[in-house]
Amino acid sequence: MNPSNIDTQHLGDQLFNALVEAQAIAPLTERYPELTLEQAYQIQQQLISRRMANGERIIGKKIGVTSQAVMDMLGVGQPDFGQLTDAMVVNHGSSVAISSLIQPKAEGEIAFVLKHDLQGPGVTVADVLRATEGVMACFEIVDSRIRDWKIKIQDTVADNASCGVFVLGDRLVSLRDLDLFTTGMVLEKNGRIVGTGAGAATMGSPAIAVAWLANTLGRLGMSLKAGEVILSGALSAMVPVVAGDNLRVSIAGIGNCAVRFE
Repeated sequence: MNPSNIDTQHLGDQLFNALVEAQAIAPLTERYPELTLEQAYQIQQQLISRRMANGERIIGKKIGVTSQAVMDMLGVGQPDFGQLTDAMVVNHGSSVAISSLIQPKAEGEIAFVLKHDLQGPGVTVADVLRATEGVMACFEIVDSRIRDWKIKIQDTVADNASCGVFVLGDRLVSLRDLDLFTTGMVLEKNGRIVGTGAGAATMGSPAIAVAWLANTLGRLGMSLKAGEVILSGALSAMVPVVAGDNLRVSIAGIGNCAVRFE
């Protein structure tokens, strides 16, 4: 089959229905081994268009596949991105209904809140720092609409970079006097430490990841906007969650974020 014959709109609709019904579907790359990354982003856009038609609005972006281990697992040499909507926001300390998700896992991250637009190409780390209002501790609850997490990079890109919901922490902190490279993270599940990491785990620095995103979007004719939230990537491995779990992430110099599942 010629890759141009893949109906990206139909596949985006399938993923939207999987999201609404909380029912996973077979991997797209099993059905269409020739699926390209470009087509995967077209599928993602159709999925997001369906969500927007349902009344949601874009409030930011997420960066995924930022660690070398995950890049190796998926056989790629660069991260990916997805889009955040207002329907994905969960308040710090509140609960997430497991029934609304399919196969959730939690990641501790640093979230950037922008005060200026970032338009690539040519965006540097210094540009990112100047454009940032502040950062927050954050949980991204990743969730795959692809059955059993049997994903290749095209699957996760099409599925909006496997984004489920996200939780922003207890405060917004200025980047002044903050070393994003060395700042440490501790992730606790039910009072037990299950993950540790540092800012360097995300492409060397979360700010490098945000610069990558701005430049990647620039090549697609898109930009990061003032007021948007950018999830910069996981600082340690994903942690599976079930009903009854309580999670807390603490990031040195930035703050805490907590969420529970029921």
